[in-house]
Order: sequence, then C-alpha cells, then structure tokens
Amino acid sequence: MNLALFDFDGTITNQDAFTEFLFFATPKARTLAGLMVTSPVIALYKLGILPARYTRPVLAKVAFCHRTVEEVNALGARFVSEYLPSVIRPEALVALKWHQSQGDKIYLVSASLSPYLDIWCQQHGIEVVCSRLAEKHKRYTGGYLDGDCSLDNKVRLLKKRLTAEQLCLTQFDKIYAYGDTYEDIPMLELADEKFFNWQKVTDTQQIREQLAK
Repeated sequence: MNLALFDFDGTITNQDAFTEFLFFATPKARTLAGLMVTSPVIALYKLGILPARYTRPVLAKVAFCHRTVEEVNALGARFVSEYLPSVIRPEALVALKWHQSQGDKIYLVSASLSPYLDIWCQQHGIEVVCSRLAEKHKRYTGGYLDGDCSLDNKVRLLKKRLTAEQLCLTQFDKIYAYGDTYEDIPMLELADEKFFNWQKVTDTQQIREQLAK
C-alpha cells in the first residue's frame, strides 16, 4: 500500500482558502473590529517579518473566539458547498482519484482549518490532518488544539495520526507528497515521489533553490 500526502491551500486549491473562510464566516462588525486589532500583525506578515505560521493563529483567535461550534461548523458546510468548488484545481481531483483507484492511503495535511476541511475530506473519502480549532463547552476557544499544521508540525501531526491508527511511515511501499510552499518542505522530505506546484522534483534542494530566486 502507498501513502499520498496533499497540502490544501495553493495545492488542491488555486487560492488561499484559510483567509477566504475568515471573511466568509466572520460577521462584518467582528471583522472590522478584528482588522483594527490585528492590523499590526497583518502589517508584519506582509513585510515578511512575521511568518504565516504565527499570523494564522492570531487571526483565527479573533475570528472564532467564543463562537458556538454549531454556528461555525454550519458556516464551514456552506463554505464547502458555495465557495470551494470554484477554487479546486482540476488536476488535484484527477490526482486524488488516481490515488484512490490505486488503493492508496490518502491524507490531506494542511494549515487550513477543521470546520471546513473535515467536511470536504469526508465528501471526498480522504483522511485529514489540519489546524484544528479547540473547543470548550460547545464553543470554539479561538485557539488551536495542537498548533498550526505547517512545516515540522505537519510531520509531527501526521505521525501522531498514523500512530493512533496503528500505522507508521515504514509500512508503506511508496510515499507521494504534493505541496506548493516552503511550509510543505518537511512533508515533502518524507516522500519518494515529490511534487511542488504540480511539478515533480527529485529533492527538496530544488525547491529551496526555486524559492530563493
């Protein structure tokens, strides 16, 4: 059996679904207030000073703190049906279906959020490891349950999930991985077959050189 690992934003989609969901799921008044509070964080991110892995949790905290799980998950379902179909890459669906036809174990490993990824992955019959919003008393706290699912944390959370399913990486005959940013490099390093922006690469050094240009 083979293992196939897919990033979501920019790999399966052609746009940043994380940011779109923040605007989609956040009431206008809360959005305006949140932009005032987070504007220094956003500015630091745009200047390249604050990495995305630190920016995303701050924005999620402002957007979802103390909102009911039922409300946010319902918005996640709407997001899946109303928005995501317009940004899914056709080549991504082809790749997913090919891996499914081969009987491969498929995991989406993404820094995007659980309220919509859980639903989308269930619809497509694949497993999901992602940035998961923490819950308390049927409300989201705004925090993450196990950190931002990017870089080395992608690998850690994937291995944690495999262990929970009594699996390990060495059990697979071949590992495929698909990504599109530097945040996917640790995941790609696990793979025998690596695809960056849908182009096959032989090693991650090629990716680092490409990103450095």
